[in-house]
Amino acid sequence: MSNLPEAKLDVLLAHHASLEAQLVGGNVGAADYVRITRELSDLNPLIEAVKAYRQVRDEMGGIDELLEDPGADPELRAMAEAEHAALDGHLEELIQQIRVALLPKDAMDDRNVMLEIRAGTGGDEASLFAGDLFRMYEKFAALQGWSVEVISASEGSVGGYKEIIAEVKGRGAFAKLKFESGVHRVQRVPDTETQGRIHTSAATVAVLPEVEEVDVDIKPDDLKIDTMRAQGAGGQHVNKTESAIRITHLPTGIVVMMQDSRSQHKNRASAMNILRSRIYDAEQQRLDAARSAERKEKVGSGDRSERIRTYNFPQGRVTDHRINLTLYKLPQVIAGEALGELIDALTTEHQAAQLAAQSDAA
Repeated sequence: MSNLPEAKLDVLLAHHASLEAQLVGGNVGAADYVRITRELSDLNPLIEAVKAYRQVRDEMGGIDELLEDPGADPELRAMAEAEHAALDGHLEELIQQIRVALLPKDAMDDRNVMLEIRAGTGGDEASLFAGDLFRMYEKFAALQGWSVEVISASEGSVGGYKEIIAEVKGRGAFAKLKFESGVHRVQRVPDTETQGRIHTSAATVAVLPEVEEVDVDIKPDDLKIDTMRAQGAGGQHVNKTESAIRITHLPTGIVVMMQDSRSQHKNRASAMNILRSRIYDAEQQRLDAARSAERKEKVGSGDRSERIRTYNFPQGRVTDHRINLTLYKLPQVIAGEALGELIDALTTEHQAAQLAAQSDAA
């Protein structure tokens, strides 16, 4: 028994056929055309799997009839048994594929991302590592066809960043990057180390979905907004213009400071975008932590203080501690090329946990 929701599959097949018919009919506006083609693109892999599953199931039904016939030719029966075994394996693969495709989607998966990277323990080396991480995500984003825009950056004294906040724009950005949040640790010999000793330093990554006003209810009375003169480089502008903005969300204590633009209006808009994402993320962390405590799920626990990954340069390896996966491809990971292998493994582990939770609830 497949235990697949056949009635739901029928509804999805009918809906897919209806969408195709609307496109063929040609009487759709530009906005509807974009919406329909996007929905079809999302549905196509599932629909193809469902059609293949039903075709294989029907073929196996025909073979079963042959095997149940006591008068069947022995040689033909042997061939049928071999074919049945091969189809059975393929059927199980298709059933698993459909189950994964039917899992509830995170409402934020298609959103853009607010990427925040902060140097942790390790001084200058931590700032350099934060810069390495940012470039890794920047290159990975380019491979996905996404764009990256730096919103705010505080550079380290010898390079890299004490803190950098960037917006990653692209469909499915949050779905791909959401498991990158946590403490990343690096082990390597700094350029300034004369005796070849390995130093350990860390940086914290936070991946937040870009949240719209309708997603988070922020009351004006809950905000304390301060304006001030920008600090640091900027020449005469620094002393003359109060363009810097600090917004405090009183109920949560979350504070966002923005001064990178000379426009107070732009700084305020950027600060509000970041504030919405942080408020939404704080609530999701609380919910995720409660859920993961119940089912002991390691991926997506929402714990930003958790050490999730170690980059060991002397051994050329990257280890993700949540799923005990080690890749001896450190240069390719740092270059963004092999980061997808880690992300795919984390996604698969998360899906397996979701399927297990469904089975426990059934």
